[in-house]
Amino acid sequence: MTITDRDSAGDLLGRDLLGGQDLVPKTDATMKPKDFTSDQEVRWCPGCGDYVILATVRQVLPKLGLKRENIAFISGIGCSSRFPYYLETYGVHSIHGRAPTIATGLATTRPDLSVWVITGDGDAMSIGGNHLIHALRRNVNMRVLMFNNRIYGLTKGQYSPTSEEGKVTKSTPVGSIDHPFNTLSLALGAQGSFVARALDSDRKGLIEVLEAAAQHRGTAFVEILQDCPIFNDGSFDLLRKDEAEDHLIHVRHGEKIMFGAEQQYCVVQEGFSLAVRNVADVSDDAIVVHDAHCADPAYAQALAALSAQDLSYTVVGIIRQVSRPTYDDQARAQVADAMENGSTDLQSLLAGNNTWTVE
Repeated sequence: MTITDRDSAGDLLGRDLLGGQDLVPKTDATMKPKDFTSDQEVRWCPGCGDYVILATVRQVLPKLGLKRENIAFISGIGCSSRFPYYLETYGVHSIHGRAPTIATGLATTRPDLSVWVITGDGDAMSIGGNHLIHALRRNVNMRVLMFNNRIYGLTKGQYSPTSEEGKVTKSTPVGSIDHPFNTLSLALGAQGSFVARALDSDRKGLIEVLEAAAQHRGTAFVEILQDCPIFNDGSFDLLRKDEAEDHLIHVRHGEKIMFGAEQQYCVVQEGFSLAVRNVADVSDDAIVVHDAHCADPAYAQALAALSAQDLSYTVVGIIRQVSRPTYDDQARAQVADAMENGSTDLQSLLAGNNTWTVE
């Protein structure tokens, strides 16, 4: 079963609903990052991690093989939400926390588009929390990039749902008493089919995650840890400076989970949980081999739980990547089936089968 539409140039667009095959026309291979760079002046504070993320996304987009008019970026409110202005694609700067909702409508009605959501930890996890979890639950075909700087930057430095306990900010002058979200656990609990994390300064790791997210069928949630040099400077320095390798747990599907400057640490199974141990203290077969495709989310949840708020351990990479039906494919399939086999009379559909007349 296939549905189709046509763009302004008359090119055939659409998607095979049963096989999930893209029918979007590919562009030539000569596209470069500069072709996805708009004429708008980039207005972020000097040193902001958003610059690196923008440059990396521009590097990834040509690899998708899509026309610029077949890509759309939807953002909410926040520093990160300026993103659509700086890309030569379609874009919508929407309202606070509602970007996943707008993206859901777009992905459902326009199967020819690669839909991306740009959001921040405040925009996504606070006012937009309800919209985010339902997008993940429904498995809408979109990519959600959440920039996490653990602070409200645009509104000048209030604590956010990911700020650490005891955080002193303008809105918590004697320290935050809120317990922060484990963002990966939240996404997994909402049945996310693709959940990953990357660090803005790790260009290789970020590209790896973004390329996989772009190809995923369903909602791909990617948390990107990034610095706010004005209101939360150095928040992720432990993951960037000396001995950072001893704190970053890079995971790749099919590989043993080992890390450290000399690969001296590893992850092992302990009961229903996972734990970090010295490689020298465990047998080789006790070291966990990462399975991003594990159908049972319990493993991914145990892996997400290794990440500590004090950054002593932070898991990065693709945590979970599984396949399940998408909301937008199923919604379009229902419409196509109704058009082919059902009634197309609007009044009959509105009235239904159980009607009566009052005299």
